[in-house]
Amino acid sequence: MNEMRGIETEEMIINMGPQHPSTHGVLKLVIKTDGEVVSEITPVIGFLHRGLEKIAERLKYQQFMPYTDRLDYLASMNCNFAYAATVEKLAGIQVPERAEYIRVIMAELNRIASHLVFLGTSGLEAGAWTPLLYGFREREKILDLFEMTCGQRLTYNYYRFGGVAQDLPAGFIEKAKEFCDYFEPKLKEYNDLLSYNRIFINRMAHIGVLTPETAIAYGVTGPNLRAGGVKWDIRKNEPYSVYQKFDFDIPVGRGEVGETGDAWDRYMVRIREMGQSLKIVRQALEMIPAGEYCAKVPRMFKPPAGEVYCRFENPRGDLGFYLVSDGSQNPYRLKIRAPSFSNLSVISVLGAGTMISDLIMIVGSLDIILPEIDR
Repeated sequence: MNEMRGIETEEMIINMGPQHPSTHGVLKLVIKTDGEVVSEITPVIGFLHRGLEKIAERLKYQQFMPYTDRLDYLASMNCNFAYAATVEKLAGIQVPERAEYIRVIMAELNRIASHLVFLGTSGLEAGAWTPLLYGFREREKILDLFEMTCGQRLTYNYYRFGGVAQDLPAGFIEKAKEFCDYFEPKLKEYNDLLSYNRIFINRMAHIGVLTPETAIAYGVTGPNLRAGGVKWDIRKNEPYSVYQKFDFDIPVGRGEVGETGDAWDRYMVRIREMGQSLKIVRQALEMIPAGEYCAKVPRMFKPPAGEVYCRFENPRGDLGFYLVSDGSQNPYRLKIRAPSFSNLSVISVLGAGTMISDLIMIVGSLDIILPEIDR
C-alpha cells in the first residue's frame, strides 16, 4: 500500500490474456499494478503447446518438414530453410547453387511479408487502422508469388533436403522484379504515414528501452537486439547458403527520435530491414544461375549417426535446430531454439515501471509469435 498526497493506493493483480488482442497469440501476462503503473510482469505460456520436438522423433525426417511451417506461420519459408539446411549439414548433402538462390529469394520475400504484418499491427496497437490495410495490401502480392511457386499462401512445405520441391515457374522472375519496383517506393509511404507520425512517435519513443547488456543476458536476438545498436546478423556474421555473395547492410537502432533500443527503434529497424531484403532479392533475381533445383536424395533417407546444431537469421531472430541422429529414418532428438521464447522473457524487465498503455506497445514491438514459443 502506498500513500500519495494523502490518498491510499493498493496494488492490484491483472490478468492480460490469454485471449487479448495485444498479446500476439495465446499468452497471459500477469501484471501487478499500482493504478496505471506496472510494477511487475510475469509471462505465462503453455496454452498452445503442441510438442513439435517430440513429434519429430516419431516421424521420418522428410515428414517433419510441414510441421516447421507451423513453427512460425508468418515466416514459414524461413523455418523450412532452417530445418532443411540442418538436416543437409548432418547428412553431408550438397545443395545445387540454383536451389540456394531460390531459397534465399523465398526467405527474403517471406521476411518482408512478416515485417509487413508487424508494420500493420504496430499501427493498430497505436490506434491507426490504415497501416494494417497498407501492410496486408503489399503482403498479398508476395503471397501471390508464393502461390505461383508452390500453390500455397501461408504454410508452404516448399523446401526439400537438397533444394526445393520444384523449380521457379515460368514468369516468376519477371513478376518478382515487378514487385520489387512496386514495393520500394512504399517504404517512404510507410514512413510518411506512420513511422514519423507525431502521435506514433509519442507512443513508441522512450519506452521499453533494451540495452545491449540486457539483450545479451536474456538471449534476445534479431531486430530486437540490433535496435539496441548491436550490429549482429547471422547472414553477415556467420553466413550460410549464398548470403556471402550479396551486398546488404545491417540496420541498427540509432535513437533517432528517442533512445537507442526503445520501442520505436525496434519498429524502425524492421522497416529498414525490408529495404535490405528487397536489395538481396533484386541481386538474387539478377544472379540466379541455371541448373538443378534439387540434389538427388534417396527416398530411404538415413543420415549417419551424429549430432549437429545450425542457426539461422529468421525475421524474429536467431532460430537454431539441434539434431541428433542414431542412423535410423527418424531423428533421435530434435531441439528447437526459437527466438520468440528469449525475446518474450525480457518483457519482465522492459515493462516494469511503465504505464499499462505503454506495455501494449512494448509487447507489440518485440514481435513475438506464440506457436514458436509453445512449440
